[in-house]
This record gives sequence, C-alpha cells and structure tokens, in this order.
Amino acid sequence: MADILTPALGESVTEATIAKWTKKVGEAVKKDEILVELETDKVSLEVVAPADGVLAAINAAEGDTVVPGTVLGAVTEGAAGASAPAAEVAPATAPAAAAAASTDGAVVDVAVPTMGESVAEGSVGTWLKQSGDTVAKDELLVEIETDKVAVEVSAPEAGVLTINVQAGEAVTPGQVIAQISASGAAAPAAAPKAAAPAAAPAASGAHLSPSVQRVVSENNLNPSSIAASGPKGNITKADAIAAIGAAAAAPAAAAPAAPRALGDREERVKMTRLRQTIARRLKESQNTAAQLTTFNEVDMTNVMALRAQYKDQFEKSHGVKLGFMSFFTKAVVAALKEIPAVNAEIDGTDIIYKNRYDIAVAVGTDKGLVVPVLRDADTLSLAGIEKGIGALGKAARDGTLTMDQMQNGTFTITNGGTYGSLMSTPILNAPQSGILGMHNIVQRPMAINGEVKIRPMMYLALSYDHRIVDGKEAVTFLVRIKQLLEDPQRALLDL
Repeated sequence: MADILTPALGESVTEATIAKWTKKVGEAVKKDEILVELETDKVSLEVVAPADGVLAAINAAEGDTVVPGTVLGAVTEGAAGASAPAAEVAPATAPAAAAAASTDGAVVDVAVPTMGESVAEGSVGTWLKQSGDTVAKDELLVEIETDKVAVEVSAPEAGVLTINVQAGEAVTPGQVIAQISASGAAAPAAAPKAAAPAAAPAASGAHLSPSVQRVVSENNLNPSSIAASGPKGNITKADAIAAIGAAAAAPAAAAPAAPRALGDREERVKMTRLRQTIARRLKESQNTAAQLTTFNEVDMTNVMALRAQYKDQFEKSHGVKLGFMSFFTKAVVAALKEIPAVNAEIDGTDIIYKNRYDIAVAVGTDKGLVVPVLRDADTLSLAGIEKGIGALGKAARDGTLTMDQMQNGTFTITNGGTYGSLMSTPILNAPQSGILGMHNIVQRPMAINGEVKIRPMMYLALSYDHRIVDGKEAVTFLVRIKQLLEDPQRALLDL
C-alpha cells in the first residue's frame, strides 16, 4: 500500500484545497499519473500516483482543506490489486490536527499547526466560538496570525469547546490552545452569538481560507454577497478581491472587534504582526549598523525628455509604460559594479561581497511597507525592469508575495517622491549596506553656465553602513548615479 501525500506547497504556503480527483476508488492507476489537483491562494499543484496499482482510498474529498504531509489517499500496488476500503487509511486531518482520534467520551486537543518555514510563533486571533459552545467537525474556530501568514484552526471533532488560550496571546506550533469534549452525538454548529466578537460572517456552508478571510475582514465584505467560484461553493481569494468596491458595508455585527476607547480623542489598537515586524526590523537596523546619509541632487531634464520622446513607442513595443524606476535601477547597478562595498554585507568579522545585483524595491501597501526583490537586475532591459517591478508591486498590493520574493536582496531603492517627499534619510534594509532614496521632482532655479534656468530637480539620499562603506565611496557612488541620470545614454551604452 502506497500513501498519496500532500506535497510541500511552497514557502509561506501552509494549506491547500482539494480541487479535483481524476480517478475513483477501485480504478487502476499508473505510476506518475495525475490523481488529484490542489489549489492554494498562489498556485495550483498536481499530485501523481506513487506506484502502479489500484486507487484504494480517497481520504480528502473535493473542497476539503489539507496541509503538507496529509495522506490524501492510498494506492494498492500491483495492477491486479484489490481496492481497499477507505476506512483502512486514516482520514486526512484538518489544519489543527488533534493529537489522537476521537472516541465517545474522549477529549481531543486543538493544537497550533505548523505555521510555515522560519515561523516560530504567532498570536491567537478572535475566537469564533466561546467555551461551552457546541462545535461541528471541521468548523472554523480561530485564526493564528503571524508576521507572514494567517493560519486557520478548525475543530478536529464535533463536541463541546473549552478554550485554553485567549485572543492576543502568543503561541507556538504544536501548542494546545483548546480542547473538545467529543462525548455524545455531534450537534449542528450553533450560529455565532450576536455579542461574540467575530470577523466577517461566513456564508452558509462556505469555507473561508485564511487569505480569503483576510480580504473579507479588512474590506468589511459580506461573504453571503460574494459570488463563489471555488469547489463546493467555496469563495476563492479572486472572488473576494473582485467583490471589493462593489460590496456594501458589512453589518456592524460582522465587523472586527472595536478598539478600546481611551477618552473622546484616543483609541488603542493592537499592532498587526506585519507592523510589529516592520518596527522590530527597522529598530534592529538602527541599533546594528553605523548608519550615515549623504545627499546629492540630479537634474532630471534629459531623462524626462528621453521618456517623453519614446514613451508611446516603448509602451506599444513592450506592453508596459516607461517610468523612472528603470533608469534609476540601471544607474544603481552600474554604480554598484564600480563601488562593490555598497553591494556587500557584514557577517560577523567577515565582509561578503556579492557579484549579483538583486535590487529590492520598497512598496507601500495598506498593511505596511514591503520590499520585494527584482532578481538579476543587471541582466534586464529597461522593459524587463519595468515589467518586473510592476509585477512585484501588484503582488504586494494583492497580498500574494511569497517569502522568496522578499528575501536576499543586495541593495534597496525607495521612492518617497511618489507621496510628495522632498528629502528623507531612509533606514537600511538589514543586512544590506546601502539604500537609495528617490524624492519628488521639483522645478527649481539652477545656475547653468552662468545663467539661471528652471530645471526639474530631484534630491537623492544614500544611507549606508559606515562600518563597511567609507564616506568617499558613498559620495562617489551617489555622484556616479547623478552622472548616469543626467546623461542617460551613458547607462544605455554601458559607459
């Protein structure tokens, strides 16, 4: 007997939904034949037969939620193998798998599931049930929030719930956060009490994945008004995003718990995990590196003229608009090649010089600042850079960035000019040694060959780690970027 297992779903992806089985129990299968299709909020995966034989059991039906390592079914090896009843293989567990199967009178633990690679802890969200409430098997109980993902915890068995860990408390994978007394017959899930704080209400019979719940909660959507296109009538993330803007405001009872009022002009709101992580990393960066910022200004006349001359033809040829970020990225890569210390990092008493140019681009979202990475920017054309940055920005705003897309950058560019910033001192994106701050383009009088002329000027700021980058190198780096932008043909001709 060979088990059919849920494969690894990718970094930061902790669960998937059974989309479709291509075979039925008792049917013959061949090794590597596709048996089942899985869907996550990022990708679709195919699971193949582990051996020749007969599909003996299906343990997870279409629409069920599974985690990596879950036994989806089993194949009896050998072409003439008899099909085995489904009961011979342990049924797939829900994301909050219990330590032991339920029997009459047993108490089943509700444990924190694995929350993704490198995620060591999370915080308990709002419980959708209270201690003493009757719950149904696989009914959603609570969501565990981490700085990367939100993981839902469902009831492993039907019974009466006892909560051990309250909302807001920190938990670790495997920790028991509740127990279910499974004695007696399972009762239908009780409707949430009006007084109980909850996220957006679930549609009748609908299963909301963590990513869908996040979109629903943050945009006050009513799940019952969203057209569902997923298996068994489930709402997909695409369905929820499509409903943003069109949905009416969610009923007050469905809104997240109101922040505690502190007088008429104050309120206390708990920081999200993402905001906590941003705050911690920025402070760690300040405390670790010897940060210094040097400034310069660049005349954007030639870049703007070149862009105006070719932007229509560029968009027609490449299907993407020609912006300023591609020129800045090209200039940064050229400057990094000349001043390698700005592209390096400190590791203990060693300096790691990097011969790759993976440029991180800061993107502001409703949830906070994220910094996805444009890989191998030195190999990309202007069009390739614009397309890459555009795709990363869209993924950031849609909340679909993976951890791989936000790690191992060598240098960062941040554009405060998008919001009207005239000048700033950006904080290093540790462990990187440099970050370039772009700012607003402002028409200012400049002395040009003894004459005063109005030119579109931008202040540039380079924050750098003075432990590894000397002042001369930092100034030279910024001057080089200025030269390449004021004469953009130099960058295009690699001069």
